Amino acid sequence: MISAAPILFEDTAKPAKLQGGPYRFIAIDVETAAYETSSICQIGLAFVGFGGTIETFSTYVDPCIRFADGNTRLHGIDAQTVRAAPTFAQILPQLREVLEAHPLVQHSRFDEKAFDGACRLAGLPILKSFWSDSIAIARKAWPDLRGNGGHGLGNLKKVLGLNFRHHDAGEDARAAAEVVLKAEVVLGKEFGMLNASRQLAFDF
Repeated sequence: MISAAPILFEDTAKPAKLQGGPYRFIAIDVETAAYETSSICQIGLAFVGFGGTIETFSTYVDPCIRFADGNTRLHGIDAQTVRAAPTFAQILPQLREVLEAHPLVQHSRFDEKAFDGACRLAGLPILKSFWSDSIAIARKAWPDLRGNGGHGLGNLKKVLGLNFRHHDAGEDARAAAEVVLKAEVVLGKEFGMLNASRQLAFDF
């Protein structure tokens, strides 16, 4: 159970309070400022309720390093965008309780590595969370896409008719959550959330 709702900073830089919970799982996506995985400049969270509802929140993050041109071209975020945003060290304490209380979903393992790297860089403990990969779930639901566009969000957007803005962390987190929910419909079962690194499974 979540004892208190965390305060999240939306992209407008105005604080917003997350209502509700607990959740089946939380899908996470991050965007980075440079080639270092620790250089998180945006965090997106999609909170999936037990009835299939999705609440999406996001925050810009000041990575405290110079933005790489290639990264900015990809997601449109630059130093001016994050000028008033919190640093990772400032925002993580507000997220830790809710993230550690739920299974987490990422679309590829990049997001887990980014969180781990950012925690180490900030001198903070890494999340005690159980991560699953929605790419692995998508491969079970749509095996024919292997070698036929693949299971990245860009191709799944076309194949599944998803409506989201790619490379926006909040939008991508919601898309990853929708991939899991659609895969459950295709396969006729709810997925246990598998953490490959710890070999633990969760059923809901």
